[in-house]
Parts: sequence; C-alpha cells; structure tokens
Amino acid sequence: MIPVSFRSIHGSLFVTSVLINLITVIEQLLTLLILVHVILSYFMHPYHPVRQSIDRIVEPLLAPIRQVLPPVGMFDFSPLVLLILVQFIGSFLIQVLR
Repeated sequence: MIPVSFRSIHGSLFVTSVLINLITVIEQLLTLLILVHVILSYFMHPYHPVRQSIDRIVEPLLAPIRQVLPPVGMFDFSPLVLLILVQFIGSFLIQVLR
C-alpha cells in the first residue's frame, strides 16, 4: 500500500510537470507566431487570409507595446520586445513552479 503523502506528492509533481510542459509549448508557439508574423509582414499582402489569421493572434499582444514604444523610422521594435517578454515570462513561470 502506498502512503497517502507519497501519492499526493507524486500527483503534485505530475501536475507541475504538465504545467511546465504547457508553459514551454505556449512559449514556443508564441515565439514561432511572432517570427512568422514579422517574416510575412515583408513578403505577404496584409489581406492574405494566412497573414490575417496570424495578425489576429499577434497584433493584440503587440498593440500595448506599440503604445509605449512607437516605431523608430521604418523599424518596429515591438515584436522584439514581445519576444523578450514571452521568453522572460515563460522562464519566470517555470522557475516559480519548480
């Protein structure tokens, strides 16, 4: 018979592991979407359905950053800031869970 305390610790470790994996997947997905968004903005028409779909996901995340950090000349640094924030928040959440 397994002691109750061992079962609760084992279950807690499983939940923590699942949460860490979920955070990692979301972090990687957002990073990929941001990079694809930047690349498509150079090569694809803004009204293309693929670009519009990605814009619907990424633009709400970029808008608050653009309010604080407007484009400098022809360069928009908000995707770079968002990438850094996504990486930082993901790492922070994983460290809190460990």
